[in-house]
Amino acid sequence: MSDRLDQNYARAGYHAAQSWGTRPALMLIDFAKAYFDPGAPLYGGEGCQIALDNAARLAPAARDVGIPVIHTEVKYQPGGADGGAFYAKVPALSCFDAGAETQELAPPLTLEPSDILITKQYPSAFFGTSLAATLHWLKVDTLLLAGVTTSGCVRATCIDSISHGFVTLVVEDAVGDRAEGPHHANLYDMSAKYADLLSTDAAINYIKNINSEV
Repeated sequence: MSDRLDQNYARAGYHAAQSWGTRPALMLIDFAKAYFDPGAPLYGGEGCQIALDNAARLAPAARDVGIPVIHTEVKYQPGGADGGAFYAKVPALSCFDAGAETQELAPPLTLEPSDILITKQYPSAFFGTSLAATLHWLKVDTLLLAGVTTSGCVRATCIDSISHGFVTLVVEDAVGDRAEGPHHANLYDMSAKYADLLSTDAAINYIKNINSEV
């Protein structure tokens, strides 16, 4: 079945490589403590931990060469009045109520003074936020995505990223999910239609060789 699927996709021209730009930004999507606390309903286990470990390598590499580092967080008014149908559909989103420890950024990641923080209430980092305007102002042409979860907010952000005209790259070992099936299925689909996949090592090599003054 996998071979037949690959052949079918190849005939359609899916998984075509993009031309990566010269003004990338790194997005760290929703690395909240909720995904790393074994007692939290959103705990993501090993898959999310691997993503966090690799994101912690990406962030300083980007800062070192002046590439923007953009964090996203999910935050709601206590009780979720600003969360709408999404909050009602997923009770575990209460982990992101303002003031909850599980809403906070997971270490060893840090929010540095040079970083940008986007606060959102829905899956995509673009929906209802200033992200697109900020990226256009910074003249960003390429987005590197790391974060959790692959099947949720990473995928939603990926689709909106290409929809806003950005070359989109998903760092496949710096995104994670609570189960391998959704993780790999969504990586495959994003690669086919919306993004190129690359490893953390390849991403670091790419950003280190970018002239941030271009």
